[in-house]
Amino acid sequence: MSEKFTIARYTKDNEHFEVLVKPNKALDYRNGKIAGITEVLAAETIFADANKGTRVKDDDLKKAFGTTDPLKIADVIIKKGQLQLTTEQRRKMVEDKHKQIVDYISRQAVDPKTNLPHPPMRIENAMEQIRFPIDPYKSVEEQARDIIRLLRPILPLKVEQISVGVHIPAQYAQRAYGSVKTYGAIKREEWRNDGSWYGVLEMPAGSYASFLNKLGEVTKGSGEAKTI
Repeated sequence: MSEKFTIARYTKDNEHFEVLVKPNKALDYRNGKIAGITEVLAAETIFADANKGTRVKDDDLKKAFGTTDPLKIADVIIKKGQLQLTTEQRRKMVEDKHKQIVDYISRQAVDPKTNLPHPPMRIENAMEQIRFPIDPYKSVEEQARDIIRLLRPILPLKVEQISVGVHIPAQYAQRAYGSVKTYGAIKREEWRNDGSWYGVLEMPAGSYASFLNKLGEVTKGSGEAKTI
């Protein structure tokens, strides 16, 4: 298959369903960047094997998808199935996923000797040593767990959650609340009579330093936080 058109494949009950797609538009459609599926498809045909030109029978489509409408079926195949990526797409997706994993590890894990997060560059260098094959389709969390396990012999890592008590003065409470809650799970909170906010957040230990920076930024240094 040339890179002008590639295959999107969806498997259900051990049966394969394929459509021919324009690779860049298919990826954009899957990511919600474009809405028109007709822009994506090279042909409004559902194949059992696109390379051989073998079409799926209507009865089999009805059984698997509850419809024979090729556009509705193609929507499922592209969004839930596997896209055959071009070389450039795969390279870009692997690079993006790699960066997300490094960021995730930096936020979730700390050096057990200092209880501080490792700098991203240190994590990058350690990951080069283990040569972990990044999968562009697997989740960041799933791959990060495996990578942390492999990194521990060469880079001390501890993954733990901490509880942080936070107080935001009234004049910043409404505005700062949205930023604060993105750093962890709010376990307890109260809006006090003076308009201030107090809450207890559970967050990754590696996020604590960046949380303090953000809290200081959105409250002009008047917010208070401490581990409890």
